[in-house]
Amino acid sequence: MQFVTILALAIGLLVAAPYLAHRLRRRQADERAFPPAHLVPAALPKARRRSALEDKALFSVRTAAVIALALLGATPLVRCSRLSLARGGASVAIVLVLDDSMSMRAKDSGRSRFERAREGAREILASAREGDAVAVVMAGTPPRIALAPTSDIDAAKSAVDAAVESDRATDLDGAIAMAEGLLQKQPHVDKRAIIFSDRADGRVDAPVLATGIRVWFAMPDLAKDAADCALVEATRVGALVRTRVQCNHASAFSGREIVIMAGGKKIASSLGPPGSSAGDAPLAMEPTLQLTPEAAADPHDLVAQLTGSDAIASDDLAAVVTQGSPGALAVVSYGRDEAVATGGPPVIEQALAALKTGVPATPLPVVPDRSEDLAPFAGLIVDDPPGLTPEERRAMGTFLDNGGLVLLALGPRAASPPLGASLLPALTQPVRWGQTTVTGIDPKNTGFFGESGLSLENVEARGRTTLADDDQKAFDVRATWKDGAPLLLKRAVGRGEVWVVTLPLSADESDFPLRPAFLTLLDAFAAETISRASPQRTEVGLPWLLRGKKVEGKGPVADADPTKEGPPLTLVKDGPMSRIVPGLVGAYVFTIDGKPERRVVAPAPREVDFRPRKVPDAALDAAEGNGHPKMDVSWVLALVLLALFAAELGMRAFFRSRSESNIPPVSVR
Repeated sequence: MQFVTILALAIGLLVAAPYLAHRLRRRQADERAFPPAHLVPAALPKARRRSALEDKALFSVRTAAVIALALLGATPLVRCSRLSLARGGASVAIVLVLDDSMSMRAKDSGRSRFERAREGAREILASAREGDAVAVVMAGTPPRIALAPTSDIDAAKSAVDAAVESDRATDLDGAIAMAEGLLQKQPHVDKRAIIFSDRADGRVDAPVLATGIRVWFAMPDLAKDAADCALVEATRVGALVRTRVQCNHASAFSGREIVIMAGGKKIASSLGPPGSSAGDAPLAMEPTLQLTPEAAADPHDLVAQLTGSDAIASDDLAAVVTQGSPGALAVVSYGRDEAVATGGPPVIEQALAALKTGVPATPLPVVPDRSEDLAPFAGLIVDDPPGLTPEERRAMGTFLDNGGLVLLALGPRAASPPLGASLLPALTQPVRWGQTTVTGIDPKNTGFFGESGLSLENVEARGRTTLADDDQKAFDVRATWKDGAPLLLKRAVGRGEVWVVTLPLSADESDFPLRPAFLTLLDAFAAETISRASPQRTEVGLPWLLRGKKVEGKGPVADADPTKEGPPLTLVKDGPMSRIVPGLVGAYVFTIDGKPERRVVAPAPREVDFRPRKVPDAALDAAEGNGHPKMDVSWVLALVLLALFAAELGMRAFFRSRSESNIPPVSVR
């Protein structure tokens, strides 16, 4: 508070003046006997009480008048802390960017940063006028448009009220770019983005945040440090549970331990490495917990938990997942004799290694005859199989029903299977292998291969496979030979998909494996495998695509309590897939065509770093939005002061008239 403000309020000390005046007015003179006094009637007690009431009422009115006078003098110097828009008179177009990332869950003075940010957005909307355009963007990964630009301020208020906290990572760059795109379409001259964020995006060493629009970080005080630890992941390997803990200050782990819970009961615990909780430097550790035989046999899903408390509660729990490789590829090459010619593994394995797709490839001698053996894989490549046995067909059928992907390359072996073998469930009819004089594929039908399709214009082969008409009609043809015969086909089987190539993937039968288009085929198959894989654990904010005719699911509750059942999930249908972007950490349970599937969402480690991102100095200038506007209520106080003076005059006149009317007439004899 400034000195002049204190001086103006000091006028209130004059409230002592009415008090002294009333004290002096109540002083009584010395009583002396006056002989004619017996001629005057005695005053009634109620008159004395009325005089005292009159004095108190006048005293109250005069005191209130002095206080109002002091406030009137200080009003021009008082500023309020409410946010408002600074405008040059014309209407403005604004985008409110609300950061709903995990770091905004941190509480300051009992309120989360997100709650404070949402209240600030409401204050900005309270100063909006007719003609202004408002949009709302959420800055958690991935950035989303909560409300497209509109002049309906009530709709904007509803969008802000509907915004909720999440556990997402922060993407300020993407949110600002989205805001810029929205503002470019507005006809207003004055355009700006008002951002409510703690700027803790884990990129403190990144360059200053670049903005192509007018940006104002309305509440810079949100960027505060706070001690926090996150249980990033917990993975079970047999009787061991490997955990990973990330802390922004080592002291945040002081006095805490990691416990493993099963069915609400503690079955294992660890205090972490000795001395790990000393100092304020960042801390990263990976404690491993041993389960007893009884605990390892517990049928309940395991949950890892950090005891104690810190800035964010939702990252202190982690659902335990079992180690696996659901995104791996299995490669079955029946043409392994070619290894002599190439001087190493089959061409398929060499090509996958060269592509570095990130998908591990496991060579298998034959197609597994048990579905359990195919369960760890998401994709299966089979090169020129001599048919499939009944057991192999059942295993592959289960694999496809569960969403697996199969690439089937057909050659001379596939055309001459032994008795009892067939190519079901991929093909229902036998295939034929024969020599061909056609060289190259149709250049008008190379869209699948892109530019690399030009390398197949003169591809040479000893022969090619021909499918039965009924099978060919069931497939979607993606590439053809120059005579119109199919080269690459696709069709859905169950929740999975089958890709068929009418050439074997062997350099002995054609030069197709030596062309760039061959790498394009494998790269596309690996990418599709990744997209269809069901990872047990992903980082929050990454989308899931679920294939199935009927997909239902339930997610975790907002406070990440594993003992509570979350609400049903809203899935977006995207063709044969159902899409969802999880925004909360914890375990998600789906039912896909009647089959249960469990997935886990982990927090982003960078959200534990509360250090703010660097932004231009102009973006923090309070003058951009009148961060502390003057509060002019002098006219209200002036009216109150006039009313008090009028009340005093009225009360004095009223009580004087009452006093005169109550004096009895004196009779003189």
